[in-house]
Amino acid sequence: MRRWRDADRAPFAAMNADPEVTRYLRGSLDRAASDQLVDRIEALFDEQGFGLWALELPGTAEFIGFTGLHPMPGGVPGEGSIEIGWRLARSAWHKGYATEAARAAVDVAFAGAGLPELWSMTAVLNEPSQAVMRRLGMTRYGFFEHPRIDPGHPLRQQVVYRMPSPAFQDNGRHDGDSAQAVAAGLGRAGRRD
Repeated sequence: MRRWRDADRAPFAAMNADPEVTRYLRGSLDRAASDQLVDRIEALFDEQGFGLWALELPGTAEFIGFTGLHPMPGGVPGEGSIEIGWRLARSAWHKGYATEAARAAVDVAFAGAGLPELWSMTAVLNEPSQAVMRRLGMTRYGFFEHPRIDPGHPLRQQVVYRMPSPAFQDNGRHDGDSAQAVAAGLGRAGRRD
């Protein structure tokens, strides 16, 4: 996991144009949109001190995708908290890279940044990402309809997972502001299962 380099832009754009990679997203990205995403990712590093790290294969330095920490969007359960997410090139699927990198991001979130919890969301149809969430020890929190996906679209139905920080669990502390924001967001956006 590392910060982004200009050399990552071309393989990232190719990955974002791959319909298999973007199957559970709201569509593929052209080169300009992909580059803008890299710019936004880098800006978040400057703002919050962490973000979505570029991933490369050890020994080869081949760019294979990203994993990391990103703010949860508004209108969904967990809004205002931090999401853990990943996106890998097809050549990197089914090799354990997503789980390995996400575990490192969890460590940064809890041991480094001191976050009280992490969230992750995906389309209900995206079983591979849900499997990574479960391997990380996340618990399914609920289902919701994504507010930025049109009604009737097969990706509108989303699932959200949550993981509290072990430090907050062990001490019996809770982030009341975050819990209240989540409860308010869940009331507007979905249901707890």
